Amino acid sequence: MHYKFSYSNPNTHFIHVEVRIDAITQPELVIHLPSWRPGRYEIANFSKNILNLKVTDNGDSSLKVSKNSKDSWVIQTEGRDSITVHYSYYAFAMDAGNSWLDEEQFYINFINCAIYADGFLNEPCTVSLDVPLDYKCATGLTQIDNHSFSAASYYQLVDSPLIASNSLRQIKYSVQDHDFNIWIQGDLPKTDQELIKDFERFTQVQVDAMGEFPCSDYHFLFQCLPYKHYHGVEHFNSTIITIGPSAELAERQRYKKLLGVSCHELFHTWNVIRLRPKEMVPYSFKEENYHKTGFITEGITTYYGDLFLVRSGVFSVSEYVEELNELFKKHYNNQGRRNMSVANSSYDLWLDGYESGIPGRKVSIYNEGALAALILDLLIRLKWTHTKSLDDVMRLMWREYGRNLNGYAEDDYRKCAEEIFGESLDEYFDDFIYGTSPFEKALRPLLETCGFTFTLMDAEKSEERNFGFRLSGNQIIQIATGSEAEELLSLKDKILKVNGQEFVKEQEFDGEISLEIERFAKIKMVQLNASSKSFFQVYQVEISDTGNHHLKKWFNQN
Repeated sequence: MHYKFSYSNPNTHFIHVEVRIDAITQPELVIHLPSWRPGRYEIANFSKNILNLKVTDNGDSSLKVSKNSKDSWVIQTEGRDSITVHYSYYAFAMDAGNSWLDEEQFYINFINCAIYADGFLNEPCTVSLDVPLDYKCATGLTQIDNHSFSAASYYQLVDSPLIASNSLRQIKYSVQDHDFNIWIQGDLPKTDQELIKDFERFTQVQVDAMGEFPCSDYHFLFQCLPYKHYHGVEHFNSTIITIGPSAELAERQRYKKLLGVSCHELFHTWNVIRLRPKEMVPYSFKEENYHKTGFITEGITTYYGDLFLVRSGVFSVSEYVEELNELFKKHYNNQGRRNMSVANSSYDLWLDGYESGIPGRKVSIYNEGALAALILDLLIRLKWTHTKSLDDVMRLMWREYGRNLNGYAEDDYRKCAEEIFGESLDEYFDDFIYGTSPFEKALRPLLETCGFTFTLMDAEKSEERNFGFRLSGNQIIQIATGSEAEELLSLKDKILKVNGQEFVKEQEFDGEISLEIERFAKIKMVQLNASSKSFFQVYQVEISDTGNHHLKKWFNQN
């Protein structure tokens, strides 16, 4: 399949696409646009952005085409062995998984807008861009000339985003004969040397941990935006990361976010791009690819994303502890931890995985999976006094199921973990992967052995701590299970007055309170009493023993 992308007016945000398909032998050809994109396990319905699809032969005569599903079409080839599909695609969504066209850049995720034909998924693809001559291109695709590229298959094409612009900044470094490129669209207020120093260190630690790097070259593609944003998506030999505000990247706090997402996405080069659940080998772009192993694909990657940064010295130990405490906050503030396991939450990603969902229903495969990975890593390390770790499990998984791209079944991870651990891990999997046991059951003794305190902290805000409701502005956004507020208040209630006085932000709530609330345009009065029980408590850790042997081994520090 041969793709040509062009545009006439970038301010309309429409990309014009032509797809030539050769060597056709069938009288009917079915073409499709993917319903979802790898890395985001939900149906996206990209075809809603397609305009004016038509088909011609090489003589520019129109062929009959009819739609037979929301994102597939049937073409009557009438004996032609070569056809061209024409359509426009609306590229006006700026994040790491979509496409964008304006007067400054042409940014494309091919998974959004490149149709494919049945029977052609494993055939080589070429891409040409009709863009200004001074535009440079950042992509993991093989470059043919300035604005044309090739991919070994459709699978590789749609796993290789591209940015074309005349303002791209490129920075290069290498690790063990592998070439790495940092491409920056927008402003990233760090010097080349600063970026290379940090990226080189966490890249080296990852390669050392896994024993090899599966690509000859790799590309970090950054969209540094002037407004707040944070998103990253993994790809075959690249990642696209959208982040902002770009001006704040000069400061450590926002720059840490860039380092965190970059380290996370790089580890995906092994974990999920190649070391993939069997349910996604190969990807089926037509429907959901259900799997229960999101705690591996995203959870372990989230855990290592922070751990590799402290191991490499890019993060200080105190910065790592900050990130760990953020995971704890997200875990303990999600009441779904009592109701749905991380494995079942992975399966339900396709239902509502990237939304908060109904109260208390599910957990995050990122957060819960990362804490489950932390537990397993420390279980192995403390049993084997750090001569074995989760690193060994992931290397074994890589050798058995990743390097050969065969994919792993749900129980293969358990088998690999038990092989490294040396005995059954039934209790671990029953409690923390397929069950809803409190994580502190394992975390407290493991972290305290490694020199941490593990302390249950009260919520800082009085309405959360004393009454069990959480506010955004004056609107109730969360209510604690078992609180009096659960009986009398509702989500989306707006507090108008407290004890007869106008509600003010950050006010204190204590004792007995009278609330005037607006509930769906009706005014109600509610009386609440402060509870003797503290709500919205979270566990937090601090390092109590910086000389702890286990801590130093865990972080690879001498």
